[in-house]
Amino acid sequence: MRRLLLLRHAKSDWSGSQPDHGRPLAARGRAAAPQLGHYMARHGLVPDRVLCSTAVRARETWELLVGAFDAPPPVSFLDNLYDVDAKALLAVVKQTPADVHSLLLIGHNPGIEDLAALLIAAGDIETRQRLLEKFPTAALAVIDFPLDDWAKLHPEAGRLDRFVTPRLLEEATD
Repeated sequence: MRRLLLLRHAKSDWSGSQPDHGRPLAARGRAAAPQLGHYMARHGLVPDRVLCSTAVRARETWELLVGAFDAPPPVSFLDNLYDVDAKALLAVVKQTPADVHSLLLIGHNPGIEDLAALLIAAGDIETRQRLLEKFPTAALAVIDFPLDDWAKLHPEAGRLDRFVTPRLLEEATD
């Protein structure tokens, strides 16, 4: 079995004049990322490996999230996760070594949302519909695959285990 965790970076700051790749997180993003990290740690969603976009907002999301983990997994920062489509992301995931059972991919929309839609064939219908309607910043999709090797990953092979958004986490703590 393989588990893919797809995370869209947390909310970024649009107030500066820096290029898109260099945009940092906004205050809301800096609050959401550690909250999601604590959720992941509490629910046993700590990956074996992490692939993260090199964009500043993705790296900052990872840095704020990983503090919740007892033992941080190895992370690779990849340029080819920035400004790419679902098929390109799928190609990257398929290169994951077979000894990695749980992989976290931190990236951007529309690629992350499109990849989730491409891979999911089963799971709670209402949750799947929520994901298809909107994949907000700092949202996490957890998709399980009955595969023994990432290289065998293909469209509609997965079952959506859960879809967590910052709003759902806020409502749960109110």
